This record gives sequence, structure tokens and C-alpha cells, in this order.
Amino acid sequence: MALALYRKYRPATFSEVVGQEHVTEPLMHALASGRINHAYLFSGPRGCGKTSSARILARSLNCETRGPTPDPCGKCDSCIALAPDGPGSLDVIEIDAASHGGVDDARDLRERAFFAPVSSRYKVYIVDEAHMVSPQGFNALLKLVEEPPEFLIFVFATTEPEKVLTTIRSRTHHYPFRLIPPGVMRGLLSSICTAEGIAVEPTVLPLVVRAGGGSARDALSVLDQLIAGSGPEGVTYAHAIGLLGVTDGALLDEMVDALAAGDSAAVYETVDRVVEAGHDPRRFATDLLERLRDLVVLDAVPDANAKGLIDYPPDEVERMTDQAARLGTATLSRMADIVHTGLIEMRGTTSPRLLLELVSARMLLPSAAADGGALLQRLERMERRLSVSGGAVEPAPAVRDAPVREAAVREAAVREAAVREAPVREAPVRDAPAGEAPAPETAKATPAARSRRSRPDQPEPAAAAPPPYTPVGELDAAAVRRIWPEVLDNVKRRRRTAHALLMNVSVQSVDDGVLTLTISSIPLSRLLAQDANTEVVRSALKDVLGVDWRIAVVVDGDGGPVGGGNPGGASGGTAPPLPDDDPRDDEPSSPTADGPPARVDPEEAAISLLQSTLGAKRMDG
Repeated sequence: MALALYRKYRPATFSEVVGQEHVTEPLMHALASGRINHAYLFSGPRGCGKTSSARILARSLNCETRGPTPDPCGKCDSCIALAPDGPGSLDVIEIDAASHGGVDDARDLRERAFFAPVSSRYKVYIVDEAHMVSPQGFNALLKLVEEPPEFLIFVFATTEPEKVLTTIRSRTHHYPFRLIPPGVMRGLLSSICTAEGIAVEPTVLPLVVRAGGGSARDALSVLDQLIAGSGPEGVTYAHAIGLLGVTDGALLDEMVDALAAGDSAAVYETVDRVVEAGHDPRRFATDLLERLRDLVVLDAVPDANAKGLIDYPPDEVERMTDQAARLGTATLSRMADIVHTGLIEMRGTTSPRLLLELVSARMLLPSAAADGGALLQRLERMERRLSVSGGAVEPAPAVRDAPVREAAVREAAVREAAVREAPVREAPVRDAPAGEAPAPETAKATPAARSRRSRPDQPEPAAAAPPPYTPVGELDAAAVRRIWPEVLDNVKRRRRTAHALLMNVSVQSVDDGVLTLTISSIPLSRLLAQDANTEVVRSALKDVLGVDWRIAVVVDGDGGPVGGGNPGGASGGTAPPLPDDDPRDDEPSSPTADGPPARVDPEEAAISLLQSTLGAKRMDG
């Protein structure tokens, strides 16, 4: 029968105890200086090294060649007897207080404690699970613990130090043990796998660390089980998630991506796959909550993985960084709260799948809730759309002021567009008849604006004009240029060749669902115009901006698409070229009243309402 890993790799010296340096270092200094107390209290969670440290302390005290010493020799009879795999010593007595915590057991211990050690320097009593000793038993031991013989030392180990009698606790040196950090635990598990000669996939160790919960004994038990059931290929990720019952990371990625895109169909399909695969909906919700927590931390601390706040492989961190950026801080916080509340409601429910689907519906519909989190999520989404559609918006955390700030920018842009006479580019006739009425924009122009147009050599006022107005939700070339670095990052993750080509590209225009890109070289333009590269750019635009545009590539200075024809297959024809001295080349195009009505979604309606409300207030003022 093979020896369990937590017994085989039990530490034999204080230097081998991992994750408890705040305890082992003071004990080593005390042993080196000879300042040894008559009673110690080791407290902390299970499996973190309390009993092992008590045995190491007894071994260090009774080393025949060096003791008391922080580094036992390991060769004398006492060190061999008290080794992790040793037979034990008559002078080191371990007592399980769970079964020997009564007053009679305490009296028996008190009578035998006054006998001198058989062959060692000290007689050591290790009382495990000390909180199970009854108050009468502690009272029977009180006088002995307070004034023991010179050769007697007590070590109490417990997971609940508050249940230890106060009079006993006050007579001990208390050393609180802690859970082992994930980074330290992962290093321990990796070294043990190397020593055992077992191949383990890197993605398995984070699962074992999480299953262990900071306890070295629990983590080693889980690893022992995985190694025992592994095949010739070693411990694989698929084998680990099936045995541990955790959710596959691919399912979590699908759920988070679907929530970020607002794709209800994909969300419910993922829930269906979870149930069809035999996963517990409660466990899936728990794992989803942990993933949302990690995304919140990654959104707040971009280098969280390097600092040890999260533990993921580099490629997974890159994917999660993109997810956190697409969801946003307010959205992540609200979704985590919803899943947490759903987990509480799932306790005892007869249909956890139904409740999981209802939780998903709440995450998808912030407009259906009236709480502050839902409002922040909607404002965050509106701010992102406005920031890429022409408004100079500062990023969060000033998310509450973003709609008002954007409305002011929009109103200024509308006023400027009203005083500027932007001609219609689609009109093929340049000279209007003498008796023809002026265009609506000309009729609305102020006298000052007409005066400026009649004298083109007069300089413009010192104040810079705001950017031309773009209807909410419609993105122009300037908006795409502002968000272009994010598009490039998304393309880089998909296809490095396309990313290298785009480094020499500039955004020219957005017209009728066609994004026109300019590049200086004809060979490079032909490469970029290939379907594989344009599809990558198109998919990146869908992720970053939520638009489905065709891509046209033109050579810088040429003006025509690569291969000729209408760019991207856009319908409706193109305007005839303007002469070089035509003043309309420098004027922004304005939407005409003859075009079809723009499609308005609830967020655009909310922004329009803010604009109209702010405009009415200013006119009243």
C-alpha cells in the first residue's frame, strides 16, 4: 500500500514548513537562544501544519547532539524516533482531546506528568483538538500547566482557540497559523509532482490549489487522488475537472462572452450545455461567481496575476483582460451581486436549473431593474457608446456625470451645425438656379454666419469649434480613429499578420456600412484586402464597437478601392469627385431630412431625452 502524499512529504524541520514563516522563524530564534516556554498554543485552520510543527518542536528540543536547536541532526536516536516516518518516543505523548477530553483523562494525565522522561531531555505532551477538552478537564489541568516540572512542556493544537479556557490560554505562548497562499501552495505541489515523476498539465494545479482551500493536507489529498487515477499521459485537465466536479473553463468563457455581447441565445445555450453535461447548476453558479470576482480584480489591478491576486496561465489572463474591458466595472459588480443572491436562493430549491436561467435573465436585462447597480450598468454602456461616437468623454469613475457632460457637447455641436452651411454631397448639380429657395441649412444660418461666408478671408474666432454632430449610435471616421488602438489589440489576438498590416493603415471614412482604410503600398493593400484579413478586422469591430461593417482598402493618394469598383460592395453609388478648390472638401457632411429614419434603441432614446431636457433648460435660462 502506497503511503499518502501528506504523510510522505510531512516536514521534518521548521525550514521545511511552507507558508508559516511568521510562526517558524520566532520558534527557531527561541530555540537558538534557549528561551523555551513551558506551554504553547498552536491555532489555525486544518491542515496548515499545527501538529507537524508541534512534533518538530519536540524533535528540536530532544536532539541528543545539538538540542535544543532549530536544526535537529536527524541522526541521533531521538531524531530518528521522532522523524515523520519514525516509530515515536515514549517521552513525546500525543493526546486526541476529542476522545480524551474529560475530567478523568485530565486527572490521569496530571498523575503521570510528574514522572521524569525515560531517555530524553524533555517530556512533551501534544494535545490535539484542544478545544474539545471540557471545562472541567481544563480546570483539572490548570495548576499543572501553570507550574509544571522543569522537564515538562505542553503544546496545545486547535482550530478554535476561542474555545480554549481563558486561564489556560493566558499561560501559553500563542502562535496563530494561517492558510497557505495560492502561490506558495502551487510551488509545493509542483515540487512534489517533480519528485514523484508525474506529468501534470499546468492548468491542473490551480484546480488543486482551489480545491485545497489553503490547506496543505487537503490539497495533497486531492493531488494524490488525481495521480492515482491518471493514465500514462499523466494528470490531464479533462480528467481533473471530471473528477473534481468543477466547471470547464471553456463553459465559463462562453457564458462571460455571451453576457458581454448581450447574446441571450448564447447564454441559454450555455446553461443547457451545463445541464446536459451533468454539471450541478449550483456548482456552475459558484464557479461563475469566482470568475466574476477574478474579472473585478483584474479590471481594478491589471497586473493582478503578477502580484498573486489571481492565478491563471498567461493566455487565460489575456482573454480575461479582454472580457473585463468589454464588460466594465459597474456591469461586473452588478452581475456578481446577482449571482451571489442567486446562490443564496438556490439553497434547497427543487429546480436549480430554472433559478440559474432566471439569474441569467436578470444579468441580461439591466433595464428591467430599478436599483443603483442596474442604473450604473446602463450609464456605463451609454458612456462607452458616446465616447466612441464623437463625444469627448472622460472615463469612469465619473460615470454619473457622463450623460450630462455628453448632452452639453451634443447641444454645442448642434448649434454649430446650424450656423454652418454644409452642402449635400449627393447633389450632382453644383450651381442652383437664380430663383431657387435656399437649402434648409442656409435658411437657418445666422447673420453673423452669412457675414463670415461672404468674407472668406476673415479669420475664424479664437474659440475652437466642437466636432461636427454625429447622431447617437452612428460612428464616423473620427470616432473610429479614437477607438482604433483597441481594435488593433483585438486584431493582434486573432491574427498577427493582419495586425502587422494594419500598423501602416489609417481610417479614411465610414459610409453606408463600409469602413474605408488607406494604405501607402499597393502590394500591402492587396494583402490587406484578402478575405482572411478583412474578416479579422470585421470581427474585431464587432467585438469592440458592436458594428457589422464591410471593409474597403484603398491606396493612399489613389482614392479608389483595391481591385476597382465600389468599396466593399456598398450600394447607392458614390458622389462625383469635387474639384481641388471646392470649399465643400473641408466641410463635414450633414444628414439630410430626406433619408430614412434612424433606428433608435432604448439607450439612444434616453440620450435624446437628456439632450432635449438640457436644451429646454438652457433656452428657459
